Amino acid sequence: MPSGPGERSVRPRVDRHLFVVFGATGDLMRRKLLPALYEVARTVAPDRGPVFHLLGCARARLDDSRFRRQAASAIVRAGLATPAEATAWVAARVEYHALGDGGPDDYRRLRTRIEAIEGEHGLPGNRVFYLALPAGAVPAAVDSVGDAGLAEGPGWTRLVVEKPFGTDLASAERLNRCLHRHFPERAIYRIDHYLGKETVQNLIVFRFANMLFESVWSRDRISHVEITVAEQLGVEDRARYYDGAGALRDMVQSHLTQLLSLTAMEVPSSLDADAVRNEKVKALQAVETLGPDGLVRGQYGAGRLGGKTVRGYREEEGIRRDSSTETYVALRLYLNNWRWQGVPFFLRTGKRLPEKRTEIVVHFRRPPVWFFPGPSPREISANTLTVTLQPREGFELAFEIKRPGHAIELETHRLHFLYSEAFGPLADAYQTLLVDLLRGDPTLFVRADEVEEAWRIYGPVLRRPPRLRRYAAGTWGPTDARRLPAELGHQWSSD
Repeated sequence: MPSGPGERSVRPRVDRHLFVVFGATGDLMRRKLLPALYEVARTVAPDRGPVFHLLGCARARLDDSRFRRQAASAIVRAGLATPAEATAWVAARVEYHALGDGGPDDYRRLRTRIEAIEGEHGLPGNRVFYLALPAGAVPAAVDSVGDAGLAEGPGWTRLVVEKPFGTDLASAERLNRCLHRHFPERAIYRIDHYLGKETVQNLIVFRFANMLFESVWSRDRISHVEITVAEQLGVEDRARYYDGAGALRDMVQSHLTQLLSLTAMEVPSSLDADAVRNEKVKALQAVETLGPDGLVRGQYGAGRLGGKTVRGYREEEGIRRDSSTETYVALRLYLNNWRWQGVPFFLRTGKRLPEKRTEIVVHFRRPPVWFFPGPSPREISANTLTVTLQPREGFELAFEIKRPGHAIELETHRLHFLYSEAFGPLADAYQTLLVDLLRGDPTLFVRADEVEEAWRIYGPVLRRPPRLRRYAAGTWGPTDARRLPAELGHQWSSD
């Protein structure tokens, strides 16, 4: 795992390889992977020649020139290069292979093409297989790659799988068995782009390099913790996928649970990938069974957002008019371990909320004895530490000070740190994760047991029919979500 900004300023060295993308004509390739790969090519240092050649694979019957035009256009739209620069870049290192129907003969021909490209460009046989595919297509693609003899090559081989990693515990276990039939766990990189955000990575540095915070990071000093991932957008062009998944599967089981594990984990023995991920798994194993009283599900209706009226979820294009899919989830979780016993973790995520925001808010306990004049401790703001992942990445510490004057009057002020002020623009999360992938560092990728433990937490509620509360677009979700913290004398930071 990177140790900080200093390491990012050094151009990492990686082995030359062939980067193969399945689903190369899809939206993920155009919007995320191609721009990130273009930037990676500029920031890594090969021993000789281009660090990678890119082979796009899909069923569409394209030739190299047409695919290169599409690739160059994606890079230009991302604002990373002029048309001439992008065209020259793709001409030097991008090729395309049509997979046809994806049968055994098609994958044998793919193997022949891969070996030919490696021979032509003098590549040592290192290979990345990136599955930019719908979840349902992943097992068949993995089996086809393995059956064609591509799981083991002359050099190293790495397989990248996008979330969702299953739809429940049973399907996640089936997916892991499929992956492990052909690839060892050390070669599998399950990618969750939230883990590539600089502020997420810095949680470990922030906690364990600063005794000021680690010494108070427990039930003795912390009252409760909030984790919020708020989205202004609706379903956009993901209606077909989203209506079959919902917020619990799409966001909570992956993004929010990863943030939970990094916030709650114990000190790892080192920054070795397995040492870090072992502690994350232990934190998830400590999460108590989630009961019905600790969960609120909602679905947005029409409302005002950003100065205009937006339609409700069931009126969105591609959504069933009787859909019972949740677009909002709020949870109250407890960890049954020494550090966190009795401390509630409140998690929430939703679409069509008032603003886009991802943050972790750590609420410290109030003073046990109050001798200042004026309000009681219950009426004074407790110290809070806010870790903002987007849109303004950084940290903010709220504390009490004396207002100038003869009287003892308290006032809340804040210290803040913003990455943009200290370092300028941050690298895209995909770019960060791709560099770590090419370096063979799996710390920021999700291990098989992490996936299964996360599904274990939410399995009981996924099996129950959802009870949906409606909320208007542009609000902070169903009013019933306030109950989760209110029952314990707390409230959401934004509501």
